[in-house]
Amino acid sequence: MAAVRTSQFVISSAVTALERRIGTITPKVLTQRLRVEYEISDLGRSLAPLFASLARWSGAHLDPVEQAQRDYDTLSRPSSS
Repeated sequence: MAAVRTSQFVISSAVTALERRIGTITPKVLTQRLRVEYEISDLGRSLAPLFASLARWSGAHLDPVEQAQRDYDTLSRPSSS
């Protein structure tokens, strides 16, 4: 799978959503340098069984998902005529 580059704005928006809207992460401000680290909150940890289930599903369905992506790419590619 190819690496995906993400802008700082997109990352900040996602972190804000996880922190404010659903409370699944909490910030930890580090005073020795100007930076913030985030850790998973208790609420976020309660999602672990869901993520484990999603990981199992992903592993079991990887081949058909990749085939669907190839099919989409083939159909979406403009013809060279």
